[in-house]
Amino acid sequence: MKVVKTLKHPITSHHRMLDATLHVYQEALSFLITVIQEQFITLESLSTQAVVTAVERLTHHTRQNPNPLYAEFDQRFYKFPSYFRRSAIAEAFGIVKSHHSRFELWQAERQHALQEGKRFSRKPPTLQAQHKAFPCLYKGNMFIRTSDRTANIKVFHQGDWVWLPITFKGQDLFKRNVWSMKECSPTLVRTGKRYALHIAYKGDVKLTQTEHSKQRVCAVDLGLTNSAVCSMMDASGTVLARTFINQAKEKDRMRQITGKLKQAQRQSGIGAKPNFWRRMNGLQTHIIHDTAHQILAFAQKYHADVIVMEYLGKMRLPKGTWGAKRFRAKLQFWAKRRIQTKVTEMAHFLGMRVSMVNPANTSALAFDGSGFVQRNTKRDVAVFTTGKMYHADLNASYNIGARYVLRNIQKSTSEKRWLSLEAKDPSLAKRTYWTLASLIRVQQALRLQT
Repeated sequence: MKVVKTLKHPITSHHRMLDATLHVYQEALSFLITVIQEQFITLESLSTQAVVTAVERLTHHTRQNPNPLYAEFDQRFYKFPSYFRRSAIAEAFGIVKSHHSRFELWQAERQHALQEGKRFSRKPPTLQAQHKAFPCLYKGNMFIRTSDRTANIKVFHQGDWVWLPITFKGQDLFKRNVWSMKECSPTLVRTGKRYALHIAYKGDVKLTQTEHSKQRVCAVDLGLTNSAVCSMMDASGTVLARTFINQAKEKDRMRQITGKLKQAQRQSGIGAKPNFWRRMNGLQTHIIHDTAHQILAFAQKYHADVIVMEYLGKMRLPKGTWGAKRFRAKLQFWAKRRIQTKVTEMAHFLGMRVSMVNPANTSALAFDGSGFVQRNTKRDVAVFTTGKMYHADLNASYNIGARYVLRNIQKSTSEKRWLSLEAKDPSLAKRTYWTLASLIRVQQALRLQT
C-alpha cells in the first residue's frame, strides 16, 4: 500500500519576511474561489486539470489570450508565479466543489423533513472565501535545496517575487524511516509567528501476509482508568506479554483545568476561554501521541502482525452523567478516536495491519467464560462470578484479541463444521459473547477433529 509521512522542518533564518507571501497567496485563493463560484456551472463536469486550464484562460493574460474575462487578477497579483496560480486554482476548485456537495446534502435533508411534516430549522451552508491555506513550494520553480539545511525559496518581498536563501532544522531520515522514500515538494506553513517547511515523503509498504494460524495479535483496550492496556497473544490464545499505558500527571492536570473551565463558565457563561482550551488541547495531544507511540513500541518489541482495537461508533454516555463529568467523558472519547487514527497511520507505515472488532460485552464478560462481571466504583477492577478479581481493562484486551482470532477461524471454517462447534458451545452463536475462553475451547475442538 502507498503511505505518506510528513516531517516538519522549522525555518530558523526568516519569519516576518514570509508574511507577505502567505498573505498574497491567500488573497489570490479568495479571488479564485469567487471566480470558480460564478463559473461553476461550466466547470462542474471538468477534471481538476481541465479546470486549472479553463480558469487560467479566465484570469491570466497571455499572447494567445489577450482579453481574459477576469483581467483584474493580473493587475492585483502582478507577476504571480504560475505554479502558485495553478496550485491556488486546484485548491479553490476543491473548496467550491465541497461547498456545493454540502449544499446538496442540506437540500436533500430539508426535502426529506418537509415530506414527513417535520420542522427543519438548520441553516444552509455558506461558501467562505477567506481560508488559512498554505502554499506548496514546487521543486525547481519555487524551492531549490542547496544543502541538507539550506534552500532558496521564491517569496513576495517589496512588491516583487525574489529568491530568498533560508536555513531550516534538519531531520534524522534514518530514524524516521523515510531515507528510501520519495521526497515531495514542501509546503510553507505558519504556526503562530513561526514558519516551517512541511515535507512529505511517499513510498510503498507491504503489509504482513502471515497466515492467521501463525499471527501474533496485539490487542488494545482504550480504557477508562488507563490510556490503553495492551496484551500480546498468539492464535492459540496464549498470552505472551501485557503492558499498561497511562499518563497520570497529564490527566491530573487535565482534571484540574476542566474543573476551572466549568467554574469560569458558571460565573461568566459559555464563551471563549482561550487559555484553558489551549492548555487542554496541548495536554490531550501529548496523551494521544505518547499513547500511540507506546502501543507501537510494544507491538514492535514482540513482533506483532496485527493490532486489534474496538470499533468506537457513536458515543453513549451513562445516564446521570452531567456537568464536568460529562465534559471529561467527551474529551476522553475524542482522544480515543484520535489515538486509533494515529495508531492506524503509524502501524501501516511499519507494515502492520490494523483491525477492529465489535466492542459489545468485551468489558462486561469475564475472559475465563464465567459470565458477566461486576465493576467497582472506580471501574478499574472486575469481579467475576467465581469471586476472582481482575483488572477490568486487561480482561477486555484478552476478549478483544480473542474475538479477532475467532473471526478469522470462522471465516476459514466450513459452515457445517462451524455449526458442529456451535452445537458443543452455544455461546459461539453470538459474536458479542465471544471471550478468550471461547477461543481456547474452539482450538481444542479443532485439534480433536483433526
